[in-house]
Amino acid sequence: MTTKLDKPIRREIEIEDKPYTLTIDGDGLKLVEKGRRNGQELRWRDLVNGDAALGAALNAGTGG
Repeated sequence: MTTKLDKPIRREIEIEDKPYTLTIDGDGLKLVEKGRRNGQELRWRDLVNGDAALGAALNAGTGG
């Protein structure tokens, strides 16, 4: 049995010695450097549709 994701889950993780906050909610997930407001977002629908992989490939191709 699984639990419905009805409220955000926040966890702190460390990447290359920097603290980040990972938020998982019904829309998707967001990774933000601690103390900042803007970060990387990934919507569940983009992941399911394959748009997330396309976006990652475009960013890698442009160096952004």
